[in-house]
Amino acid sequence: MFIDRTKITVTSGRGGDGCVSFRREKYVSAGGPDGGDGGDGGDIVFEVDPRTSTLMDFRFRHKFTAQNGSKGAGYKKTGKSGDDLVIGVPRGTLIYDDASGRLLADLKDEDSRIVLLKGGKGGQGNQHFATATRQVPNFARAGEEGRTLELRLELKMIADVGIVGFPSVGKSTLLSVTTAAKPEIAEYHFTTIVPNLGVVYCGEDGSGFVLADIPGLIEGAAEGAGLGHEFLRHVERTRLLLHVIDVSGSEGRDPFEDFLAINKELYNFDQALAKRPQIIVLNKVDMDSDGSKTEAFMKKFDEWLEKNDEEIRENREKGAYKVFTVMAAIAEGTDKLMKYTGSILHNFEPEEFVVEGLPEESTENDDAYEIHIDTDGAYSVTGRRIRNLALSINMTDQESFGYFQMQLRKKGVFDKLREMGIKDGDTVRIYECEFDFMD
Repeated sequence: MFIDRTKITVTSGRGGDGCVSFRREKYVSAGGPDGGDGGDGGDIVFEVDPRTSTLMDFRFRHKFTAQNGSKGAGYKKTGKSGDDLVIGVPRGTLIYDDASGRLLADLKDEDSRIVLLKGGKGGQGNQHFATATRQVPNFARAGEEGRTLELRLELKMIADVGIVGFPSVGKSTLLSVTTAAKPEIAEYHFTTIVPNLGVVYCGEDGSGFVLADIPGLIEGAAEGAGLGHEFLRHVERTRLLLHVIDVSGSEGRDPFEDFLAINKELYNFDQALAKRPQIIVLNKVDMDSDGSKTEAFMKKFDEWLEKNDEEIRENREKGAYKVFTVMAAIAEGTDKLMKYTGSILHNFEPEEFVVEGLPEESTENDDAYEIHIDTDGAYSVTGRRIRNLALSINMTDQESFGYFQMQLRKKGVFDKLREMGIKDGDTVRIYECEFDFMD
């Protein structure tokens, strides 16, 4: 099954907690704290996997979590960092933040690799909290939580040239006689229901280009008729389009009206795609016995060219909008078409997608916090660093609780509570930690 879109949720690993430990050895008195740090959580990494060509692997699996870091140990031993989770995707995969719609990564090269989410940092062991006045710190830092993102993956195939046109005009036949690809070919509409790729070798040095055959469009595709725009994303990266037209009008349509209709559907999908340079391929010329339909098309096409904008004129100067007549079924004229296509391809740059990177809201301000009043009147404080701090505290230890209060004061939490009208004896709730406020 050809899968080219999916949604997944990824979570980086949680950092390991710091260790509370004191040195206990024979002949060593008052050894002091020696709790080691927790290991860092694993990262979420995406990379191109050359063995895959679709997003099929994500059909039944939608949640991915990296390994957590291990807890620290005594004798100042640091916990083991969690293993990174490497997710392989096919070349040409775009990764979007599903919430904001931002493009986070475009894995278009064979060696593309990106660390999308960093794992949480390991917590500090109690060895770091010893001071001249706090010689027996009975607390350590908890590891940071991993981060979670909901992603949308879209595959846009890597092809230099795309073939577009109505169903049954000869697109798959053209691909089959010019490449080693073996698409299904039959005398009915929508024989091609998934994109097909083939390599055209047209240079004496063995050089060539990748050609993509896209399932046929019909009028009304934008409203969901036929296969709609289901696979047009796969020609968005192409530099050039081969617009195949049945010049014989064998299905009762006017060839030039076909040309206009397909361009309209391209415009409905993406305005930029409608202006992608094209080469016009008039197929089935053997069925236009007197050449009248070919001649009529050329007359209307020349008039259309004269009326169009500067961008199309510039593309014409680079070699686009040339018309070729072929009989794809017997490969008549196809060799000349492919050699010409290969010769002008360097004049056009491939489509580039603007990678915006991770949005600020997804990386989150670690020091940010919120305070709201619960239904029972308690003042509830939430925030990433605040939660980590609360998990680190030993509420039964006076020094540990004193350190906790000092950190809240530094972060401005107490000042904010006073602004909100807190009074002595009111409850402050920070996740699982509760205490009475005393000014």
